Amino acid sequence: MKYVKLGRTDLKVSRLCMGTMTMGKQNTEAEGHEQLDYALDLGINFVDTAEMYPIAPSEQTYGDTERIIGTWMKARDSRDKIVLATKIVGSAPTFKYIRDGKLMLDRKNIETAIDDSLKRLQTDYVDLYQIHWPDRSFNGFGRRGFSKPDDEVYTPLEETLEVMGDLIKAGKIRHFGVSNESPWGLMKYLQIAEAKGLPRPTSIQNWYNLIGRGFETGLAEVSLREDVGLLAYSPLGAGTLTGKYLNGAKPDGRRLTMWPDRYPRLKGPLVEKGVASYVSLAQENGLDPAQMSLAYILTKPFLTSAIIGATSMENLKTNIDAADLTLSEDVLKAIEKIQRANPDPAP
Repeated sequence: MKYVKLGRTDLKVSRLCMGTMTMGKQNTEAEGHEQLDYALDLGINFVDTAEMYPIAPSEQTYGDTERIIGTWMKARDSRDKIVLATKIVGSAPTFKYIRDGKLMLDRKNIETAIDDSLKRLQTDYVDLYQIHWPDRSFNGFGRRGFSKPDDEVYTPLEETLEVMGDLIKAGKIRHFGVSNESPWGLMKYLQIAEAKGLPRPTSIQNWYNLIGRGFETGLAEVSLREDVGLLAYSPLGAGTLTGKYLNGAKPDGRRLTMWPDRYPRLKGPLVEKGVASYVSLAQENGLDPAQMSLAYILTKPFLTSAIIGATSMENLKTNIDAADLTLSEDVLKAIEKIQRANPDPAP
């Protein structure tokens, strides 16, 4: 396993990060512990979670993933062996059960959220505390275009940064990151941080995979020039790039089968065409489609870590083995040819 610095910090994280959003719904606590054990044994020292997990989120399971990680760390005495990241939800009307639905990225919400996460995780601090998505209007989650509501109200970014700075001083978090963020948002955070002497974003966690490479058009330059590395989530396009959903297949217990309306960006003939092209390319070259997809994004200089997750140990082992795969120049050229013919069908 290879390791790189997390932004401008002194933390070194594995190039693969253990994603945990299935733990507590698709995976039991015991299965979650088994996955975390295996990942740690193979050199993955980076674990990512969020207060809203597991997915699909619900009032009944809210916070359960953090609880599972907490019981694992306590049982294994493993807190000092990992770089632990979690997230605070942004504003959204669907989360009425979280802090009475009054969700903003203000001082009250952030301080309450981190304290609750620390209790569930059974730790005194997290290494990376991330904003899951902005509380302002933004064109994230695959949406095209942008319009600014006349009556928009959102927490000033300076206030959010000030609270993060206070949490760092209090020892509750070590570093701060963003997620599902735009070039404007990331640059504003960096601008305010520099001007006010506040903590700068260390990382950005956004959607990035073979069928959704929109990060490259604006954020990649910011990421490289400002040392805010990408933590790529859904590097397998919510599992589509394994090929398991091709030709209308609906495998039991899988996300797109269980919650078909949750991923609208993954619907349509262009997505099917793109996935089929990449799966065929992998098979023609004797490669596992999932491993090819992961190995490709690991070649990108703006990528710090790819967040992998799995509902089975077999799939987890396959994903982790991708860390040792080097793609040939012919395969890399073929990937770019497919991208040019069908660019970003799942933005």
